[in-house]
Amino acid sequence: MQVAKALLQQDLSDIALSVNSKTAKDVERALAKTSRDLHDFMALISPAAAPYLEEMAALSQQLTRHRFGNTMNLFVPLYLSNLCANECSYCGFTMSNKIKRTTLTISEIQQEIDAISGMGFSQVLLVTGEHESKVGLDYFMATLKAIREHVSYLMMEVQPLKQTEYVALKQLGLDAVLVYQETYSPQHYAKYHTRGKKQDFLWRLGTSDRVGAAGIDKIGIGALLGLGNWRVDSVMTALHGQLIQQHYWRSRVAISFPRLRRCEGNDNNASALALPNESQLLQLICAHRLFNPQAEVSLSTRESARFRDGALSLGVTSMSAASQTQPGGYSQPSSALNQFDIDDNRPVKDVINAIEQQGLEPVWKDWLRFPHVG
Repeated sequence: MQVAKALLQQDLSDIALSVNSKTAKDVERALAKTSRDLHDFMALISPAAAPYLEEMAALSQQLTRHRFGNTMNLFVPLYLSNLCANECSYCGFTMSNKIKRTTLTISEIQQEIDAISGMGFSQVLLVTGEHESKVGLDYFMATLKAIREHVSYLMMEVQPLKQTEYVALKQLGLDAVLVYQETYSPQHYAKYHTRGKKQDFLWRLGTSDRVGAAGIDKIGIGALLGLGNWRVDSVMTALHGQLIQQHYWRSRVAISFPRLRRCEGNDNNASALALPNESQLLQLICAHRLFNPQAEVSLSTRESARFRDGALSLGVTSMSAASQTQPGGYSQPSSALNQFDIDDNRPVKDVINAIEQQGLEPVWKDWLRFPHVG
């Protein structure tokens, strides 16, 4: 639990003070460097850095093209179940919401995979609510066995699991695990998570240690921007990624920037003032790239088409497209089952056109597995 232990030692109040005390000179000093530390990152996401966004974007674009080439990875989320045993006030799947609940059968999952493959996707992110007794390891193992040969790269965003469970899923072909801490503030975390196992802040924080120790290829992290102080949560996310790379260097790190969205039962307007605006979100994306040139950076359909088109060449390496946030959404769409509202509703071909217009090549396959020889 080396990563979690180091994160717990951080003083969030000191981080907030440090970020807000950064000056234009601190920003200029950070921009002039070729290798940046966490204090440089704080400067780059501080209010003082806002006038330097154009320079940050140019540097971020340069670093991204140097490290990742003129490419953009494409993936799609596949929602398997909206069952949930947690009470989370910001989520459409929260257990108290009176919505229709469903868990896809293996046959229905295969129909979804057929629909996804028909759109061209080969990299798939499996998503569920968190309900261990009904949607747990046995269900995940059966799902992977049924679909693994039909996708080139398989990711999961489900409840935090034990290290032994991640090992078992890796043996069945799991490539990546995404687990967002939501917020790194224990106080804010307790406010929004009031029932269920997700109340356990430490169990969730230790997930990246268990995933890394299991040898999973990629670990996805992020904070749900809008639950707490987004600048503080972003500093913690940057540190989180750095610590993963130090302790579990065989695993890649992917960073996402989900902003709070309206969902069934909650329009989340009360947290609107805590959200970074689009300019600040772009500042955040560029700051992560300047701090960690090796990290993969993902941008989902939560954001508008206009923003995604503007940001896609400036630091982003992976994008979803034509996303559905409900079980069965590709073969039998039903908006009543949505986890949250998406903003970029364009069909895949329009997203591809936008990517290609900026001189980038869409990449449908992350990498291919080769059979063991000898």
